[in-house]
Amino acid sequence: MSKPGLAQPKSRWVQIDTYLGGLASRRSWRRSRRLETRSEPEAPRMMLSTVPFAALIALLGLLIVAFAIAAWPGSQPDFQPRPAVHETGTAAPGWFDEAKKDMR
Repeated sequence: MSKPGLAQPKSRWVQIDTYLGGLASRRSWRRSRRLETRSEPEAPRMMLSTVPFAALIALLGLLIVAFAIAAWPGSQPDFQPRPAVHETGTAAPGWFDEAKKDMR
């Protein structure tokens, strides 16, 4: 099933050595045509890398200190329990025993 006008392959690509040789030749061809200059700067810029990171760390540290000061227990008043107030709809202790006595 060969088509007219097409070149026949010199060898079949079923051997691993032939396949790997073709890959290596393509890779070396790409490497030889690659540009050698790099687009990276010589040194990282402080304003674009280190300064925003340091400012963020400082802000988070300041927030931690502020939360620690606000949550310090010494700044809150002492707890004093209030005396129990009789509420409407609640019965005094022992009311059920007294009700049993009245029912007899």
